[in-house]
Amino acid sequence: MRKVFLPLLASLAVASPALANESRVEARGGVIWDGGDSEAIAGVALGYDFDLGSAAFVGAEVSADKILESNTRISFGISGRLGAKLSEAGKLYAIGGYSTKPCGACEDSVHLGAGYQHNFGQSLYGKVEYRHFFVDSGVSDPDAVVAGLGLRF
Repeated sequence: MRKVFLPLLASLAVASPALANESRVEARGGVIWDGGDSEAIAGVALGYDFDLGSAAFVGAEVSADKILESNTRISFGISGRLGAKLSEAGKLYAIGGYSTKPCGACEDSVHLGAGYQHNFGQSLYGKVEYRHFFVDSGVSDPDAVVAGLGLRF
């Protein structure tokens, strides 16, 4: 296994500088709802996207989000995203990952969703993203929509 995995990692590390990969950092805010209840959320994310040729990409992201209500805490997440480059400025993607529990009585969750990221000039971008959280405890599953503003480098 190591004989296959280590050369693969080495080839990716050597090939990566030749690609137009990008790091990104963003601030975001939106709304999370569950049934008839909704609350504002705010957060930050740090990610890196790898080009898969000229028309597709794959990326990883770590995030910290907070429901803006008392008795909640910061939920940390790790996600992967896979998408298509619609143009030089636009990316459409699917996202999935894991989030820690946002409150003491809450549960950890797996999330799936989709989003669109649009570049504004050389380093600024905006995005809109939807996520559905799958909570495994008989509790109803919340949904969230966020808008983010970030920098690419």
